[in-house]
Amino acid sequence: MPEKKRRPLWLRLDNAALIFPAAQRRHWSNAFRISFTFKDPVDPFLLSEALAHTAPRFPSVMVRLRRSTFWYFLEEVPEPPAVREDSSRPLVHMRRRDVRRCAVRVLYYRDRMAVEYFHSVTDGTGALIFAKTLAAEYVRLAYHVDVSCTEGVKDLSERPKHEELEDSFKKHAGPVAAPRDSLSVYRYKGVPEKDRFLHVTLGMIDSGLLHEKSRALGATVTAYLTALLLDALLELQAEQVPLRARRKNVKVQIPVNLRKLFGGCTMRNFVAVANIGADPRLGDYTFPELVQIVHHEMQLAITEKNMRAIFTPNVKDERNLILKAAPLFLKNIIMRAVFDTVGERVSTMTLSNLGNVALPKEMEPFVERVEFIIGPQSSGPYNMGVTSFHGTTFLNLVRNTTEPELEEKLFTRLVRLGFHVRVESNDRG
Repeated sequence: MPEKKRRPLWLRLDNAALIFPAAQRRHWSNAFRISFTFKDPVDPFLLSEALAHTAPRFPSVMVRLRRSTFWYFLEEVPEPPAVREDSSRPLVHMRRRDVRRCAVRVLYYRDRMAVEYFHSVTDGTGALIFAKTLAAEYVRLAYHVDVSCTEGVKDLSERPKHEELEDSFKKHAGPVAAPRDSLSVYRYKGVPEKDRFLHVTLGMIDSGLLHEKSRALGATVTAYLTALLLDALLELQAEQVPLRARRKNVKVQIPVNLRKLFGGCTMRNFVAVANIGADPRLGDYTFPELVQIVHHEMQLAITEKNMRAIFTPNVKDERNLILKAAPLFLKNIIMRAVFDTVGERVSTMTLSNLGNVALPKEMEPFVERVEFIIGPQSSGPYNMGVTSFHGTTFLNLVRNTTEPELEEKLFTRLVRLGFHVRVESNDRG
């Protein structure tokens, strides 16, 4: 008897994912990219074969966005998407019709494989696990190497665990909801690119030196880099707003992987954010002072109790009987208003650090880089994604404006602090 074909999996959007379809703009979608650079050119036929082998193991990732009368939901695609050649322009806008076909792209260019995700599908942690597993299968096919299922690489012969598909926000929501931060913050404004070209500037620095300098100030790498961004943003605002009394708080939004606090292995979104910053009206700050401010704010913010209180309001809203009964078009209006009010306006930009990327030892000889790029905000030009691999930290700054003002200030500061910075960019000549 032929094996009965499995029905496609469908899932309600997790609590963090609910807002992204409503927040989509005509020229903006909340998307991000993880890429692997190999030591040889990528064979697109083998990459397609690797994707065909990998996709069934991740039914919550290989999905398309669908809608019903009351809610959006994700449905497993019957076939994985075609592998496409990449362009010099990462994170090309995911139109609504694109996301309805498949909310994930797999791309290649020369020696690079990239996976781009609409944020309703998963977060950086889940995306990295999928990309690692896909890259491992490609290495197996291209180099005839058996790659062990370690360091997050999944066994393709196994079925996904139930915990991988759960909405962990609902599971861990508590009784107390923290008030939403409504503070108005500094929003950098540049001259937008008329054709919406997305600039990506990559700065590469020594990971060992970064850890050494962070430890010397008693801080984590993320706190150190956040302080650097704050220092550069404070200077930008001072140039744009000379009168100190009119300046606003500068806040950097830091996504927090909640699996580290609550456990679990969900492949869906399970992240909350901490908005960390400084008030320029109080005076000028030294860099060590900013590092200490960021370090202590992060220590206070990133706790199990505080993070639970931060995401609990969203879960309570989702459970609200009146909101549940509202048709989808009305929910979209409400959720978009919430996103515009407290989604982005409470931060100047985002710094998302995936940390040191470890791979199975069998893969390491064939991989040169692992990078992470997040798209800019809908109402702000900058964001930054960070990874470390093989002793190098990759700082990917994205902007959709013409002048690289923040890049210049950030990399100049790194050089002053003793770093050798290698810079690459996709800027047009």
